[in-house]
Amino acid sequence: MKENNIKKIIEVLRNNPKGLIIRDISRITGKNRATIAKYVCDMVSEGLIEQREVGPAKLCYLKG
Repeated sequence: MKENNIKKIIEVLRNNPKGLIIRDISRITGKNRATIAKYVCDMVSEGLIEQREVGPAKLCYLKG
């Protein structure tokens, strides 16, 4: 299950190279916002994706 969610997030971010906020990733994947936030936090820690604060939001995008 975890690996499937990570693959979905990576796919969504690959299709949106300018980045997305967690709410938008949640809407596209159909997963709960809190669930996506948890996976994004793990993925940032593992170096798979990056986050940048834009005002009150955190923009997520693939590294590289």
